[in-house]
Amino acid sequence: MPAIFAHAHQDSGRAPLKKATDEADSPKRGKIIWVSFFYLDALLSKTFVIEILTQLAKLGYDVSLIAVRSKNRFELKNSKVRVIPIPLRYVPIISPLIFSVTLSSFLPIYALTWKPNFILMTSLFEPSIFSLVLTRIFSRFSKPKVKVILDIRSPPLAIAGLRGKFITFCYNVSICLAKALFDGITIMTPLMRKEICEKFSIDPNFVGVWANAASISLFRPEKFSRHGMELRKKFGLSDKFVVFYHGEFSRNRSIIETVDAISITKGKYSNIVLFLLGKGPLTPNLKQMIREKEIQSNVILHDAVDYTDVPKYIAMSNVGVVPLPNSPYWRYQCPTKLLEYLAMKKTVIVTDIPAHREIIGNEKCGIYISSTAPIEIARAIMYAYDNKEKLNEWAESGREIIIKEYNWEKVARDLENYLLRVRNTSGER
Repeated sequence: MPAIFAHAHQDSGRAPLKKATDEADSPKRGKIIWVSFFYLDALLSKTFVIEILTQLAKLGYDVSLIAVRSKNRFELKNSKVRVIPIPLRYVPIISPLIFSVTLSSFLPIYALTWKPNFILMTSLFEPSIFSLVLTRIFSRFSKPKVKVILDIRSPPLAIAGLRGKFITFCYNVSICLAKALFDGITIMTPLMRKEICEKFSIDPNFVGVWANAASISLFRPEKFSRHGMELRKKFGLSDKFVVFYHGEFSRNRSIIETVDAISITKGKYSNIVLFLLGKGPLTPNLKQMIREKEIQSNVILHDAVDYTDVPKYIAMSNVGVVPLPNSPYWRYQCPTKLLEYLAMKKTVIVTDIPAHREIIGNEKCGIYISSTAPIEIARAIMYAYDNKEKLNEWAESGREIIIKEYNWEKVARDLENYLLRVRNTSGER
């Protein structure tokens, strides 16, 4: 085996998951207002908020989501979560400020009427700082007492210029405000909690952890096997080895390097095809690169599809790829696409960073690469191709990881346990 790849088959030692209580058997446990500045009709990564709130509703909580919509109306089907979309066209820096002003006037009135037990505000790098302070002031006089929590999904992405400085400033200030005024902070991974607690001198007990997850009821390989075969036929991929990636096409995700890797594999294996499913600002660059390198028959760009259709596309692939660089933004994350590939019993090519090690460990479902250099990605793809008869066997352990640790029922329980701990904490901040 090449030195860059790491496979093992040690027992994961993870505890079995306890079945969540059915909604019909759950008493109402409280009310939650979830505030998040993201676009319901545009953001591809909105799934984590929708899934966690849906599961909290199933556990017996009344849940309201305050977010933003741009052009299209948004309806959350098959869920009891109340959605309050604030109509707002996106303009960098300006839109978050408008959202902050709107929220600062609307949230106290809504909270006084609805009387929540918790208000959680998700920081997406442009948090509404003024509304954070007003929310804390309001919570001191509310009955019942409202516990206010800041949810952080990741550190700010390195962006040059004024906007990057503004985002970093808001991120740092929001954490300092939460430390001084709020009742708690939630984070995505234990590694991220450690980093933030050390940087901002925060007591780790103040910070809860709830990870990303995959829906094991939606991402079911046996359900979508036939659909995968139909899609392979539709795209002329029946005799191809398909490497799959889905999500946002943007810089700092090593998509360019992955496309470049295909120009390398083409010389040895002409039937390897990279299927990119998604959209984003990098799309024109990818199209130009594909033309220049003359790999039109080896790279397919497909527009984003509805979340419920994603499993069909994953099912048609031979191997997934998550080539995130070892940067501060990605290092301690919990990538949703990786969880979804594993849930669909796909072996995944991943960079050897803490985020991926935390999920996969030494299980055989992961093929680790030492860097995002195109030659390293190409070698991993060719290694997967040379072992294509073993990929299904290797992938078996991946779904077990999701079932035990990274499914939404389990993650919702993790968040609920933290909320209950916060609610039972005596003393006012």
